[in-house]
Amino acid sequence: MNGTEGGASRATPPEDPCQVREVLGIVGDKWSLLIVRHLSEGPRRFTELKRAVDGISQRMLTVTLRGLERDGILTRTVRNVMPPHVSYELTPMGRALRGATAPLLEWSINHLTHIDAARAEYDARPDTRSA
Repeated sequence: MNGTEGGASRATPPEDPCQVREVLGIVGDKWSLLIVRHLSEGPRRFTELKRAVDGISQRMLTVTLRGLERDGILTRTVRNVMPPHVSYELTPMGRALRGATAPLLEWSINHLTHIDAARAEYDARPDTRSA
């Protein structure tokens, strides 16, 4: 019926911009993407992720992992041994996120030297913005 029912027009409600912004926050968060990238290689323990994600603090790793678990991107598994063994693994949705963001991560890696050169060139210019 092309969006009409009984002659009345019915528009599809738009997505809630706040919810979309929250989801994009996951994609835009550097720590989340780096963690997802490392988990794409398989389950990892906290200490393995801490070593693999250069520059992340223990607190930020904890906060990011909790957020990703809450959003359904990864699962946390605890094995009751001494000491407890906790591992993190991507869910199917997390693997889909990895697939969707892989080109962005590849682009970043491939263009690091170009970005560094552009920044150095920009920083070396006299400031002309005050004119």
